[in-house]
Amino acid sequence: MSRFRIERLAPLAPAEAWRRLTDWPAHGALVPLTRTTVLTPGPNAVGTRFTARTGVGRFGFDDPMEVVRLDPPGPGRPGVCRLVKQGRVVRGRASFEVSGTPSGGSRVVWTEELRVWGVPAALDPVLAAAGRLVFGRALDVLLRD
Repeated sequence: MSRFRIERLAPLAPAEAWRRLTDWPAHGALVPLTRTTVLTPGPNAVGTRFTARTGVGRFGFDDPMEVVRLDPPGPGRPGVCRLVKQGRVVRGRASFEVSGTPSGGSRVVWTEELRVWGVPAALDPVLAAAGRLVFGRALDVLLRD
C-alpha cells in the first residue's frame, strides 16, 4: 500500500480552510484530467459519496469515495475528515485534519493510503511521490489566501 502525508500552514481561519477542503468538486478541478461529481445531496455529512473521474473521454477510471467521518473544527479542537476509496482501480483511505494556529491561521495534515490495481507494491514509493506532488499542489491552491 502506498502511503503519503502532506502538511501545510495557511493564513485562513480553520473554518474557511475546512470549507475549502470539503468542496469536493474543487479538488477535481485542481487535479489534472479529473472531474469530481458529488452523488449525494448536500450538505456534506457522513455518508456523502462522490466520484473523481480521471482520464480523457472513455479512457480513464473512477475513484468513488465515501465520507466516513466528518467533524468540523471547533473552538480548541481540530476538524477531522476521513474518506474511504471504494473503486475497482483505486482502493484505500484518505483523511485530513484542520487545526488552528496561534496566529489565527490553519495547519492542515493530509494523509492517504492507496492501492492501485495492477501496480506492483515495488512502485509504492513512486505512487507516494506522485501523490505528494499532485495533492500538495492542489492543497496549495485550495488554501491560498
